[in-house]
Amino acid sequence: MFLKHILVVLPLASFVLAVPSKLSRQAPAFVDPSTNGGSMLDNAGSGGGEPMNVIISGHSSAAVLTDSGIINFAKAIGFSTECLGIHIGDPQSADLGDGRGPQNQTVELRQDYGDPDVGTCLESLIGGNHFRVFRQNGPLAPTGALFLAVSQEQPATESHTISPNGYNLGRDNFVANATGTRSFGGVTYSTVSETLTGLLPTGSAGINHGISIDGVVKLLTVTIV
Repeated sequence: MFLKHILVVLPLASFVLAVPSKLSRQAPAFVDPSTNGGSMLDNAGSGGGEPMNVIISGHSSAAVLTDSGIINFAKAIGFSTECLGIHIGDPQSADLGDGRGPQNQTVELRQDYGDPDVGTCLESLIGGNHFRVFRQNGPLAPTGALFLAVSQEQPATESHTISPNGYNLGRDNFVANATGTRSFGGVTYSTVSETLTGLLPTGSAGINHGISIDGVVKLLTVTIV
């Protein structure tokens, strides 16, 4: 009888011990690009970089991290694709330290002023928030995380340059719109935010347009509910 109990208990014990080790192998939410020679600043093509000041965690729902998924989420929080599908200017690139080297932005999305169909035409005219999306998915960091360069820009009459303090303001407005529960196209999202420091520098050195930043990055985990 004693031997029977041992034979039953040992397999159960080994199963319980195996669970934590399996969980510990979960991919990280993101990998700091500088770990593998990348940067948290993209290449704006003017001798400076724009800070990637928001990260959509790789632990978000998988559908959010796709091209169509981030566009739908953007529409849920007040952004949409560019006016009439027209993009002015060259795409920016970023090296996210995932082993692929510099990669062009996946998409650029603009504030839609309440109209996801043509509202971004108004943003192109009067300015507002916009962001570029870069995906970390190479062999050295296959997290699927989305790195966003978010900023507030001035109107067309000012050549769409970044507003004073526009990187910090753009990030904060984006996160305020995203946090909590939002819906679009029959999909409902629940988003939580975490503040990270130490990934970006502080000050204006190396920053596009010489605009100072506070060095804060917001990590968002977006779950489809």
